[in-house]
Amino acid sequence: MTINLTKGQQVSLTKSGGGELDVVRMGLGWKSAPRKGFLARLTAREIDLDASAVLFAGQAPQDVVFFQHLTSDDGSVQHTGDNRVGGAGQGGDDESIVVDLRRVPAHVDQIVFTVNSFTGQTFEEVEAAFCRLVDESNGQELARYTLTGGGRHTAQIMAKVQRSGSGWQMTAIGAAADGRTFQDLMPAVTQHL
Repeated sequence: MTINLTKGQQVSLTKSGGGELDVVRMGLGWKSAPRKGFLARLTAREIDLDASAVLFAGQAPQDVVFFQHLTSDDGSVQHTGDNRVGGAGQGGDDESIVVDLRRVPAHVDQIVFTVNSFTGQTFEEVEAAFCRLVDESNGQELARYTLTGGGRHTAQIMAKVQRSGSGWQMTAIGAAADGRTFQDLMPAVTQHL
């Protein structure tokens, strides 16, 4: 059963039948908002949103996974590849990052997921954007956070997974930010650690 998260809400990451999750996928989907008016077709541009995962030990970034570095140095986090046009919207994922929670190094205590508009459009031009967490062992969606309200920002700090006792929990962040790359977002990301 999917939990629809609201901004700031936390959910424990356990299997539906109990026990800890092993491998999860953070999926991102979006589509361009329809344009209006006579020149809408002529001025339409594809929107290239990029998903990134920044691994932290306390306040210090340890590694990052994004479209130019698809696998973390330790191999525990993997980006499935860059999608430059989106289009899934309410359906499947346009970009995904898979996290093997068993292999995340013990010193890494949280992983923050971000999305940025590499092509520079604001979220006013994005429709039906979401991130969701899926149990990779069975494909079951565990939690979903839907972006609402558009806005003149070019990025979002979406969510984070963090160690909680012997397991993990997910927190929906949903904070607007500006930047075309994850590097641009680092000052905003550190505010949510």
